[in-house]
Amino acid sequence: MNNQIDLVLPKLYAEFLSKIDKAGELIIENTGITLYSRLDLLERNSTYQIEEWEPDFFLIGQDGDVAFFIKKDSDDTIYMNDLGALGSLEMKPISLNIFEFVQQVSEHYDDIF
Repeated sequence: MNNQIDLVLPKLYAEFLSKIDKAGELIIENTGITLYSRLDLLERNSTYQIEEWEPDFFLIGQDGDVAFFIKKDSDDTIYMNDLGALGSLEMKPISLNIFEFVQQVSEHYDDIF
């Protein structure tokens, strides 16, 4: 598999990746949410066939069956959807950017889910 990401990453998400790449994936404490490192992104998107089911989106992390996405070649909005419902349920915008998302789920995880 080619390790090249063929899309323009949103500015803040690209910044976030540059900060976690040194440590690998980020597991948000007390939530179960894993945000993937650059090295894992392509493999996770391939495994879950994201290109086939949601071609406008790119998987960036998950919490069990709940997955988190960015929209390809778009702004920094973070979206959420059930992995079992891809292609049948609309993506739900949940945060303006990745940094806000991490803060929101760290502080209000039970309220969001």
